[in-house]
Amino acid sequence: MPPQKASSLLCKWQSLILCQPHFLRQQSSLLKHARLPTHRTLIAAPQPNSGPLMSRRSDRALPAIISPWRVWGPSLPIFVIILTVSALCIFNYQKSSSSVVAATLYALRTSEVGRRELGDEIYFRDMWPWIWGEMNQLHGRVDIHFGVKGTKGRGVMRFKSERRGRMGKFETKEWSLETEDGRKLQLLDEGRGDPFKNTSLEAEPTG
Repeated sequence: MPPQKASSLLCKWQSLILCQPHFLRQQSSLLKHARLPTHRTLIAAPQPNSGPLMSRRSDRALPAIISPWRVWGPSLPIFVIILTVSALCIFNYQKSSSSVVAATLYALRTSEVGRRELGDEIYFRDMWPWIWGEMNQLHGRVDIHFGVKGTKGRGVMRFKSERRGRMGKFETKEWSLETEDGRKLQLLDEGRGDPFKNTSLEAEPTG
């Protein structure tokens, strides 16, 4: 390497070494006076009564996640109760408007024992009649009882009928009237015969 070039490089290294403390002090001073970004506090999530949200920030707090069970859980038992009661009312209305109940009421109105104990205008005892028991005409089983009343008194009529075989006819097993004083009167008259013998108790078509 030529002597002139070597001396030039040596001078440059010396100038850098001499100027390095001044450069470091200058950089330190600039860092002290620089405006560093301040930390922004989080904004609380809006509340139901806090008014409209005029502006949005990306660092605002998110609203709390409400579990669906906390919203619908307390009302679920009420919904189940209402659904059960509605289903029972629908099935009871279907029973009360069936041909079996209509036939037993008509037979009770024309029965001598029924008219003697209850009087005239025999009908359901309650404004909203409830038919208790089983009414399965498709499988040949009818065993029901419900309250009745007339101009003289009140009572509970029970009717039970079964079908022998799939293509057989219904046969009355019990048809009785229990009065308010606890007496149980049989409405089937041997001389009159079974009033439901020629009555159709087959399952009614639906739909």
